[in-house]
Amino acid sequence: MKIKFTKMHGLGNDFIVIDGINQNINLSPQQITALAQRHTGIGFDQCLLLEASSQKGIDFNYRIFNADGQEVGQCGNGARCLALFAKYYRLTDKNHLTVATRTTQMKLHINEDSSVSVDMGIPLLSPADIPFIADEQSAEYSLALLQNKNINIHAVSVGNPHAVLVVENINTAPVESLGKEISLHPRFPAQVNVGFMQVETPHSIKLRVYERGCGETLACGSGAVAAAVIGRLYYQLDQKIEVELPGGNLFIEWPAFDKSIILTGPAVFVYEGILF
Repeated sequence: MKIKFTKMHGLGNDFIVIDGINQNINLSPQQITALAQRHTGIGFDQCLLLEASSQKGIDFNYRIFNADGQEVGQCGNGARCLALFAKYYRLTDKNHLTVATRTTQMKLHINEDSSVSVDMGIPLLSPADIPFIADEQSAEYSLALLQNKNINIHAVSVGNPHAVLVVENINTAPVESLGKEISLHPRFPAQVNVGFMQVETPHSIKLRVYERGCGETLACGSGAVAAAVIGRLYYQLDQKIEVELPGGNLFIEWPAFDKSIILTGPAVFVYEGILF
């Protein structure tokens, strides 16, 4: 069966986006993994599937599959692409959308400059909500690694789990090796995305992210939000924060700790294609 798809990206974090309303989509994890391969497939960090919703107040269901075929609950960069995708293909005429993922609901707003703002909700810090195995909630946790090493991390959920480490130099941070080990650590039963954050000023940080099931990506919207949360809570960052990622910059606003956090950034169409 032929499946139409669109290749998109948000600051280099790339996706295939599929209309599951006008097509019958049932891709297996193995098929998604094969399609995600850079040399023998299409190549992407995540596969995004837009489906109809039967819930009142929800415009669409938003399903996210990592490159390893695992379905996850959040992707901020993907949400921006999804909003423009729905509008471009006339699946909606709205600029304000509410979508439901596996774990959360998200409000999306298409701005006049075609950037998209995403309401990422209120971050969760309780270990049970992340999920993270710990006796009690703490600002920082010590994580035992291989070779008898320990490392301090922050942990938060913004619809998906994140560990955040503060580093002095983002360029020399061991993102691939340490990111992978933390991502698969048994204290994170659902695995975890790992952010390496360098604080520049009270309103700017640099960030690299190792995404579970993908490896390091050029940008991670939920990772930017998670880092901003940790920066606001524990490192005296302002309520408006610019996050510099390898693929470009995202903008985070968190006016108060009991309010939703807003992510704003671009989304780009690359090409259309057909899967056979």
